[in-house]
Amino acid sequence: MKNILSIILILSLVSCNSKQAEPPATAEAAVETSVSLTPEQLKNAQIETGKALKSNISSTLKLNGSIDVPPQSKASISFPLGGYLKSTKLLPGMAVRKGEVLAVLEDAQFISLQQDYLISKSKLELAEAEYLRQKDLNAGKASSDKVLQQAKSEYETQRITQRALAEKLRLIGLNPDQLTEDKISRTINLHSPISGFVSKVDVNIGKYTAPTDVLFELVNTEDIHLSLSVFEKDVTKLAIGQQVMAYTNDQPGKKYPAEIILVSKDLDENRAAEVHCHFERYDKILMPGMYMNAEVAVKTENAWLVPEAAVVRWQNEHFIFVETGDGTYDMEQVDIGISQDGMQQIFPKQDISAKNLVLKNAYSLLMKLKNNAEE
Repeated sequence: MKNILSIILILSLVSCNSKQAEPPATAEAAVETSVSLTPEQLKNAQIETGKALKSNISSTLKLNGSIDVPPQSKASISFPLGGYLKSTKLLPGMAVRKGEVLAVLEDAQFISLQQDYLISKSKLELAEAEYLRQKDLNAGKASSDKVLQQAKSEYETQRITQRALAEKLRLIGLNPDQLTEDKISRTINLHSPISGFVSKVDVNIGKYTAPTDVLFELVNTEDIHLSLSVFEKDVTKLAIGQQVMAYTNDQPGKKYPAEIILVSKDLDENRAAEVHCHFERYDKILMPGMYMNAEVAVKTENAWLVPEAAVVRWQNEHFIFVETGDGTYDMEQVDIGISQDGMQQIFPKQDISAKNLVLKNAYSLLMKLKNNAEE
């Protein structure tokens, strides 16, 4: 029993010694945000302090985009019926006028459609005469109501058929009111719906074109505009009526003045909105699809401004130093905005209107702070 008690006592003493030998747990070192300088250090650092400036600041917002044309100024030319291209003189880049003949198509079904219309027109005249005759007979009780109804039904049927065929003729560019048996044609002229220039030619002479085929594409350059992309964070800086200076990559020195006419109200998958601008004067060398750069002067009101030398960067964050007295300065985090003419816009986390800030040689304080942390 005495031996057991002795062993327990020895183990207890060893355990206590082990716990005393363990180093005490240390809390995570706090990041130093305050630094003090002696009068001699202040003299050598040449630090200058002062108040932040509350003022307006302008900057240039750089955007990019391309030359675009609104849908109403583009035309994809197709033909409602299939046909063979008999002739065309169009080449990409050629100017065309509204109503001008773009191409000539021919096909046997054009003849059939005109034939059906003229036959229907003749049948309509016959059906109308028969209906009027039966109407007179019925009024004198010389014809039954059934016969009159049949004559009226035939007349209505022929009138509907004739009107439908007339609309088909108008659809392919023929005037049914001027069509006679002496004017039946196997060709159809394809006319331009807008004035502009030819951007694409997808057919050649002798090719058969289906109703779904696009033969030509036309663009009206009178309504050409600049489409720019602006990121979400900058959308609020733009407004209708602002001036834009656009330029190409090839000639950055040649500016094209434009004006913002529309700012999109929704964002795309890249969190960007579309901005439409109208050129003050259109230059013919600007073609749809051409890549463009643009600059917009934007103004920020009531911004906190400090010299660029007052803002330091450390661990991917931005800071300023606030004087607290007796050569002591506290480091405070800020966000930065526009930089212009040596002045930096800042967004402080706290009110700095009454505080003295380090406006010059703030990096010397940052280096002193880092050296203290290493020691």
